[in-house]
Amino acid sequence: MSQPLTLLQGPLATFSPSCIVELLRRCRPFAGPALLVSVGYMDPGNWATDLQAGALYHYNLLWVVVLASAMAMVLQLLAARLGMVSGRNLAQACRENYPASCAIPLWILCEIAIGACDLAEVLGSAVAINLLFGTPLMLAVLMTAGDVFLLLLLQRHGMRAIEAVVLVLVTTIAGAFFMELFVLPATRPDLLELGRAVVHPTLSSAGMASIAVAIIGATVMPHNLYLHSALVSGGPAATATRPAALKRALRMSTWATVVSLSLACLVNAAILVLAAQVFHGQQQISINGQHYALGDQTDWIQLAYLTFTPVVGSALASALFAVALLASGQSSTLTGTLAGQVVMEGFTRWHLDPWKRRMLTRALAIAPAVVIIGLRGDSSINDLLILSQVVLALQLPFAMFPLLHFVSTRRHMGAWPTPRLLLALGWLSAVAITAFDLVGLPGSVADVLRILHGS
Repeated sequence: MSQPLTLLQGPLATFSPSCIVELLRRCRPFAGPALLVSVGYMDPGNWATDLQAGALYHYNLLWVVVLASAMAMVLQLLAARLGMVSGRNLAQACRENYPASCAIPLWILCEIAIGACDLAEVLGSAVAINLLFGTPLMLAVLMTAGDVFLLLLLQRHGMRAIEAVVLVLVTTIAGAFFMELFVLPATRPDLLELGRAVVHPTLSSAGMASIAVAIIGATVMPHNLYLHSALVSGGPAATATRPAALKRALRMSTWATVVSLSLACLVNAAILVLAAQVFHGQQQISINGQHYALGDQTDWIQLAYLTFTPVVGSALASALFAVALLASGQSSTLTGTLAGQVVMEGFTRWHLDPWKRRMLTRALAIAPAVVIIGLRGDSSINDLLILSQVVLALQLPFAMFPLLHFVSTRRHMGAWPTPRLLLALGWLSAVAITAFDLVGLPGSVADVLRILHGS
């Protein structure tokens, strides 16, 4: 017989090969949901905010990336706990416990957040198509409607196929940044300087607050709270009849969530660090005789492939970056569609075929992209990406506080009350995010007006 799984039941002891295999087998049902949730933290919106933060403010906003990731972990753990213990996802809990006058606005706000997220995925995928094939950005935006066929193809093969594809896409993204930060001496950062940036928070510049809000919106995504609670509500924990089994399931879900979101945090930090090294303090960059002017109005997402030139040279940098960005956009598209179905069915009990839901969401995302690009041209991509993430940040309180309400009450958690430390961290995170929203709101409104007026 194999040795017992001491990691699950007590202090770490010895492992046999069969013990490790059994551990991986038990982790598998929880790793899938955690991975699907984590890709939402590596979408093109994250790329845009991290690129702009690093290019304009060097490492000064790295602490925001780390803090936002830590708060995201706490809130996702609470969402998973709600689904596993109560067997209900967050949308269902809102519908069943709040009057329609409250539940319906919460549903509408979440749908707005999903649309904002999908706008970022449209723009990121369009930039990737433009870099790969030279397609004009307006046409590339319209082409992104075709990814509905990818979703239909994958859903025919079930959630395991979706999880496998997402794993490949995430690995592609992480591998590209790992090479730059840890393999090549030219782009290897000073770890001591990074550490100082993390532990010395600052918002010393006027524009830093609004970018900080966008980073938080890109990282702590409101619809991911609904999605995570749904993905685990019908899993092994829901069918566990013994306290020991549920306790084990909660522990494994915790580990899977922390590991997956830690990976997302490292990817986001890597984007910011590389942007700081390549772009910060430069008025222009010259590569192979081509000159790229840099400034406050630079469309960073379209120049971001230049961060890959130290790895592969300028000839392949554009293609490599485009593949990673396309992987980011497509993986986030898959999870965004799943979140949309969870939210709509949970709040309203309406059911739409996945392709209809996908086309509706994508049409609503493409419309503002077409209008703004048509009025302002290709230089508006990064502005739209930042704006979409600000919208996400402003929606967060309307998902966080209902979640905290449910996980704080014995009525919903029964014999499995939320640990006091986790609950305290959840409330602290919600208050901190709301405070960021309020501080950054004036700047965010000014950015919205600037984007809409094209100034």
